[in-house]
Amino acid sequence: MFFAQYYLDCLSQASYMIADEGTGKAVVVDPRRDVAEYLADAEARGFSVVGVINTHFHADFVAGHLEMAARTGAWIGYGRRAETEYPIRKLADGEIIGLGDVALEIMETPGHTPESISVLVHERHGHGHGHDTVPYGVLTGDALFIGDVGRPDLLASTGVSAEELGAMLYDSVQNKLMGLPDEVRVFPAHGAGSACGKNLSTEKQSTIGAERAANYACAPMSRAEFVAIVTAGQSAAPGYFAYDAVLNRKDRALFDPAGAPRPLTPAEFIARRAAGAVVLDARGPQEFATGHLIGSINVPADGRFAEQAGTVLPTGTDLLVVAPQNREEEIVTRLARIGFDRVTGYLRSPDDALAAVAEHVTPARRLTAAHVRAALDGDNPPVVVDLRTCGERGETGFIDGALHVPLGELPLRLDEIPRERPLVLHCAGGHRSSIGASLLRHHGFTDVSDLLGGHAAWALLSMPAAAV
Repeated sequence: MFFAQYYLDCLSQASYMIADEGTGKAVVVDPRRDVAEYLADAEARGFSVVGVINTHFHADFVAGHLEMAARTGAWIGYGRRAETEYPIRKLADGEIIGLGDVALEIMETPGHTPESISVLVHERHGHGHGHDTVPYGVLTGDALFIGDVGRPDLLASTGVSAEELGAMLYDSVQNKLMGLPDEVRVFPAHGAGSACGKNLSTEKQSTIGAERAANYACAPMSRAEFVAIVTAGQSAAPGYFAYDAVLNRKDRALFDPAGAPRPLTPAEFIARRAAGAVVLDARGPQEFATGHLIGSINVPADGRFAEQAGTVLPTGTDLLVVAPQNREEEIVTRLARIGFDRVTGYLRSPDDALAAVAEHVTPARRLTAAHVRAALDGDNPPVVVDLRTCGERGETGFIDGALHVPLGELPLRLDEIPRERPLVLHCAGGHRSSIGASLLRHHGFTDVSDLLGGHAAWALLSMPAAAV
């Protein structure tokens, strides 16, 4: 058996390829849209990809099932409750997909979404001598994570309540998955940092036994207790989740890495911006603060770029990209992974290009913690906006009187932010605050600063001086 996990840190997303080395037949599970890596691995090993399985309708990325099928002729499989615009193979509970000695067994595990399935991987599946009594592993999709379970996903599950999904998930996790032997390896579709759960581990694989012992959602409890736990305390989903959940059902356009946007002259860039395209500036917060095109939105490439871009950018809008030098193609690919395909061009050599259109360029104001404290004691104190999550505020404290609007909720709560007062935005370290401050300026807020070094810098300022 060949078994590989492909992990995208930016989206905390895992996909898998399983193959039988004897027959060369392979199946890819939960692929991303840029499929070259799977195809290269298959070609290098002489595999033929015969099938692509999505464990559920993903909301946090656009899956690469259509791209894989177009390149390989593979069938596309989903749980039997899935309905799509493109032809699919509906996979039923207990169905066996034989690749040779290696076989995949479908387990219906609804709860994250109604059509969710898990995939049991058998290294030797057959009758008599050589049949494995314990499966090699189980690909759990978003039903079971390491240290957590998938939140009931209402965006991908129209017409079903959180309580109904929670009740389904109880049976899937407590009865079906916990009914597997302790030695079975657990391979989830997401890891730490994903917005699909609230307590995900940094580990990339586990076992049923380890989850039985340590995962709060796998401990014995009643259905009512389980539903209460899994439906409580979930932070708001990023804005693009609903868009992607719908897109994954559609017969959409394929991602073509060769059809990359072209570099634009500064004059062309300004003209497209004037025609309504939104400028996404993917440079670091400090470079952005030094000088950027007026109205551009800063989402730094070094971080959870795709998720944060999908949170603050409007869907279905033409985009213009200012990227760190020579990272334009990377930025375009990372946007395509979440279905943001309408990048109409980018600026090459941003420093030179911005200098050529200096009348359209402005700096951003970033304040030190000492400056913010002085301003709060002054005649016209700013409104402080805290962009961190509830969990972060609970762990490290907060600035008295700060308005709490997590970054993921900011685009929907702009009307709660006062326009007539000076504003200072902060996060934990200064990354999200640059994003949030640029979003407010894009929407016409005029007196906006962010806190350099974030709450960490503020906390240091508030600490008593160490004794000499």
